[in-house]
Amino acid sequence: MQACIRAIEYFLPEQQLTNAELAREMGDWSAEKIELKTGIAGRHVARMGECSSDLAVGAAQKLFLSGVCRPDDIDFILLCTQSPDYFLPTTACLLQDKLGIPTSAGALDFNLGCSGYVYGLGLAKGLIETGLARNLLLITAETYSKFIHPKDRSVRTIFGDAAAATLVSLSDGVDNKATPCLGPFVFGTDGRGAQNLIVPTGGMRASIVANAEPKSDESGNVRTINNLFMNGMEIFDFTMKAVPAAVSQLLTSADLTIQDVDLFVFHQANKFMLDHLRKTMKLPPEKFIISCRETGNTVSSTIPIALRDASAQGVLKRGQRVMLVGFGVGYSWGATFIRW
Repeated sequence: MQACIRAIEYFLPEQQLTNAELAREMGDWSAEKIELKTGIAGRHVARMGECSSDLAVGAAQKLFLSGVCRPDDIDFILLCTQSPDYFLPTTACLLQDKLGIPTSAGALDFNLGCSGYVYGLGLAKGLIETGLARNLLLITAETYSKFIHPKDRSVRTIFGDAAAATLVSLSDGVDNKATPCLGPFVFGTDGRGAQNLIVPTGGMRASIVANAEPKSDESGNVRTINNLFMNGMEIFDFTMKAVPAAVSQLLTSADLTIQDVDLFVFHQANKFMLDHLRKTMKLPPEKFIISCRETGNTVSSTIPIALRDASAQGVLKRGQRVMLVGFGVGYSWGATFIRW
């Protein structure tokens, strides 16, 4: 008995932020330059008052409307978010009520960013294969735009808001009993990099500073202490070390080679970083997904969005072995295989 991905749907806020709009605000960056640097042409951003739970509801309702399952079928909710509606109560509990899922279901949040989808699949596998759940709703939902200063182009050009809902269910494994639907898994953590991608205030360590003074860095990016800060060069260096090592470790653990993998779906940080990773690891371009042009970096939702789009476009086919790799804020990273 195995845990398998049954379906994925995602939801994007209606409001869009195009490169042309950013270029008008920034002055010295054209829309073409933004896309050249990031590979991103547009992103969706939540409106005032539109929160992670609202996006999560939208994604889950699309899943239910597809007919693959009903709210009554769900017996566990896992919500990955770093932008919860409240510190407490748990946002997953709010989703149980909003979605009409039975009160007998378990529900919890876990706070993780760009590696969160891989971690969520690991948690789902554990819950299902130990008999604690049969139909689990894994939701990733973020509204990073609410952390970003409007004049900080280092992050405003990259991040977008989104939610994705993945149904992970118990399978009898009849398709191929020798090949697991999920796994093996590789995880990693290096908290020494925490300060390189952080919202410094708002938690218990440091409260939000009222009337915080905006400051400009050497590149002209403006932010306050209450806003998201990203040290791009440090994040890039971390990624180029951690990801190839995780890929190598996962291949060894599964006793596979690069040639055995049908498709590679990495966290869609930006095209610049993805291109460097692919070339460094000598991965075939026809097997490597880049899917961030219209949505940007949606944090924990980039991998499920890429999977859903690849499936809809016929790039991802039933039975294929896919490597998933998430990496980023924390520092945190995770990698696994799925059989579609």
